[in-house]
Amino acid sequence: MKKRLFGTDGVRGIANVYPMTTEMALKIGRAAGTIFQRENRQHTILIGKDTRRSCYMLENALTAGLCSVGVRVLLTGPLPTPGVSYIMRSLRCDGAIMISASHNPYHDNGIKIFGPDGYKIPDEIEDEIERLIQTGEVDQLRPTGEKIGTAKRIDDAVGRYIEFVKATFPKGMRLDGLRIVVDCANGAMYRVGPDTLSELGAEVIPIGDKPNGININDNCGSVYPEEMRAQVIREKADVGIAFDGDGDRLVMADAHGRLLDGNAILAILGVDYLQREVLGNKTLVTTVMANAGLERAVKPYGGHVVRTGVGDRAVSETLKKENSNLGGEPSGHIVLLDYNVTGDAMISALQVLAIMIRKDQPLSELGKIYQPLPEQHGKVPCEGKEKLTKEQLDKVSEEIEKELNGEGKVVVRYSGTEPIIRVMVQHEELRKAEIYCKKLIEKITVLLKS
Repeated sequence: MKKRLFGTDGVRGIANVYPMTTEMALKIGRAAGTIFQRENRQHTILIGKDTRRSCYMLENALTAGLCSVGVRVLLTGPLPTPGVSYIMRSLRCDGAIMISASHNPYHDNGIKIFGPDGYKIPDEIEDEIERLIQTGEVDQLRPTGEKIGTAKRIDDAVGRYIEFVKATFPKGMRLDGLRIVVDCANGAMYRVGPDTLSELGAEVIPIGDKPNGININDNCGSVYPEEMRAQVIREKADVGIAFDGDGDRLVMADAHGRLLDGNAILAILGVDYLQREVLGNKTLVTTVMANAGLERAVKPYGGHVVRTGVGDRAVSETLKKENSNLGGEPSGHIVLLDYNVTGDAMISALQVLAIMIRKDQPLSELGKIYQPLPEQHGKVPCEGKEKLTKEQLDKVSEEIEKELNGEGKVVVRYSGTEPIIRVMVQHEELRKAEIYCKKLIEKITVLLKS
């Protein structure tokens, strides 16, 4: 275990291959259960999952690990990640685990761990879990008899979460008359998305709502929104919404099929918050990957942007530090601390729909507030290659930034979820962004080979 077990968003990899094996899941369960049991009483940990086939084996292994150290386990079945965060707080659990690889293909899976406050656990606790596993110290706790843990299924978790998200929609407001295409990515939102919107009065056209264990994120959902956009045009819908596999990120489309990414959604929400004077500290929190157009959108309304590391956990932590209540990522992780403590795609979608109704404007009109700076993205495969140092990556970035002469922005970073190095260049001219992105990829490729 030379490589750190936890990445940007928990433990992730190909299911049934290290580290996403049943053996490791059992150890993670034992270690997490050991850490959470700080008082002399039986502790309770909630486990949720998305719709991947491999969730069954990992769920059972985690449950066995937790029970073996005396934890009481509650199982929700398929439930969006933000739903797990909410339900665990509602039931006063001591922690929660979500089994999901988010937007990744079905053959991947992951384990995300939440603390008693509903936030994803910090690095220090992740490091302690790794230490317990590596040293074998976790094997020392072996309760017997009545002190062994139990497991119980919660049958109404989805219904509880739907009622929770509906309660975040403004009182007295309904979605009557709105025609909405909803792409559930064949994932954990397959019931929550359509049911929530239809119960609020919308005419819902669902797609990607028939999970079979292997079709999650398969040419559908927020990473592949093309069918959602096409369906909006075919059905003459007012808006389209595409979720990812575990329901913590989204993208939207207006009635013309034009896509609104996380940057655009954040801009719409940010400007609305500023106009209603409810944006904490007039600060919008986003990541280093966000488009510079976000600053340009909120600045005329007195807002400013604070950037942080990648991942909705980093966004949530920075929101608390900045005394703000709204943040997110270009990928569509939107964190609205007034309602939930982690990225919540369903609540984010409802807040955008509420703005449409309140301002009596279509999404196409609201979307004009955000004008993106042209940007080009790229990636360099690095599986099996020796990891480049931060200094090496910084040097490559600085070389390109020097050539840009202050007219653009460069981001180079290792992905926390895939074996790739991500590259992004923003520039007023798309052609130049493309040229410099290509240069970056070439330079990094050479470094990896040396």
